[in-house]
Amino acid sequence: MKRFFLIAYATIAYGGFLAVFGWAFAFLAGSPSSVGIDRSGTHTATAVAVVIDLLLLGLFAMHHSVMARPAAKRLVTRVVPAAAERSTYVLTADALLALVLWQWRPIGGTVWDVQTQPARGAIWALYALGWVIAVSSTFMIDHFDLVGLRQAASRDYQRPAFQQRRLYRVIRHPIMAGFLIAFWSTPAMSRGHLLFSAAASAYILVGVTLEERDLRRELGAVYEDYASRTPAVIPRPTSARASSSSSIDSAS
Repeated sequence: MKRFFLIAYATIAYGGFLAVFGWAFAFLAGSPSSVGIDRSGTHTATAVAVVIDLLLLGLFAMHHSVMARPAAKRLVTRVVPAAAERSTYVLTADALLALVLWQWRPIGGTVWDVQTQPARGAIWALYALGWVIAVSSTFMIDHFDLVGLRQAASRDYQRPAFQQRRLYRVIRHPIMAGFLIAFWSTPAMSRGHLLFSAAASAYILVGVTLEERDLRRELGAVYEDYASRTPAVIPRPTSARASSSSSIDSAS
């Protein structure tokens, strides 16, 4: 019965993840409906909108980084079973990202607007590619471990081994690289969208730094060797060579 409730809890968290992920895709695409980044929320004075938007993003970023740290995980498992820790992280991240998307304050003004074809279509293709890279990269490590389903379903859970696969042979953080591409690939960049992209990109830099610190502490020389020959988010020609069995388990 306990296992049933753990799996149900993890499934709810995963369902929330899928729903909010789809919402975020439409939000940043500037959907013609009310969910677009320049259409959602209440219109307020620019200064007020900037403060609210940064606070929302800061709250999400703080949770996303702090709760991924080992010390925070240990605190969470004092309240919930260890098998539900990752699902709790996913569920609270779902709620906070939904809050960002729901309460976002639009900020008008155009930074750039590409109307000509095929340039506009190419930018949209790049936007879609960013999301594809982010999602597919989760399956290159262990998607169901990342979202907490494997922990909930397993009676003898073992964390996935450190290994290198596909894009992880080229860059250390392909999930984050995919998000960076998606954040900046828009044919019509408003000032509000620019604020979101810049703040989210800054968070990614901080989050990656914290994650790398934990990985170096946990894996030592193995990760140091991997990092020495594999760039973080921007590929280089020499990074795709070699190396059979070392990799990153991205915990963001």
